[in-house]
Amino acid sequence: MVEAVQGAGVVVTGAGGGIGAALARRFAAEGARVVVNDLDGAKARAVADEIGGRAVPGDASAIVAEAREALGGTVDVYCANAGIGSAGTEAADEQVWERAWDVNVMAHVRAAHALLPAWLERGSGRFVSTVSAAGLLTMVGAAPYSVTKHGAYAFAEWLSLTYRHRGLKVHAICPQGVRTDLLEATGSAGDLVLRPTAIDPEDVADALFEGMAADRFLILPHPEVADYYRARAGDPDRWLTSMNHIQQKWEAGGA
Repeated sequence: MVEAVQGAGVVVTGAGGGIGAALARRFAAEGARVVVNDLDGAKARAVADEIGGRAVPGDASAIVAEAREALGGTVDVYCANAGIGSAGTEAADEQVWERAWDVNVMAHVRAAHALLPAWLERGSGRFVSTVSAAGLLTMVGAAPYSVTKHGAYAFAEWLSLTYRHRGLKVHAICPQGVRTDLLEATGSAGDLVLRPTAIDPEDVADALFEGMAADRFLILPHPEVADYYRARAGDPDRWLTSMNHIQQKWEAGGA
């Protein structure tokens, strides 16, 4: 059991299904008081009813005040889990890019802006960012997703290095394929790159709790991502060449 989870006020965005629902269930099972957020109000309420939590539907960018009220005035853990998997190249419509930035990055920034004054004043708080291995590496066929997930990781990293001495704990979860609706939406690129090693959402929740217990910033539900990350940093050209081979394979229909 992670210290300080029992009785904590926890918010999980994008928790109507997938990783978010798994996180909400795990926090509730560990004794936390959980606010379940999702754009789909019916899904949020279904998960909240299941775990004995409170549903706060709506845009994840603007729910901190309502979630705080639902928890009796204090948010102890905020899981910035809501995300959007935007495919496309540099030619993707600017609205696609804007939406990806807004959901995958700016929602995290807005939440932190709302939460940090109280957390820094009391000297404690926990910010959990569901990023993606794409935020450490990349994803073929998905420029808006890859770029904004890099942004989400960079923001989580910045929060940690800036405020850890003031009691803020930050965790960046970076899984590869997870069996969710988002994986289904990746199409043939996901089938080629992600599906062979896909894990269940509950495995991501397990990895987070293990990481929180060890006070680790970077949470890797797929341990092999660490090797890929080292390869990328150690020899970028070799890594890019190997990724380009995957790109070519995908363009050829995954043969």
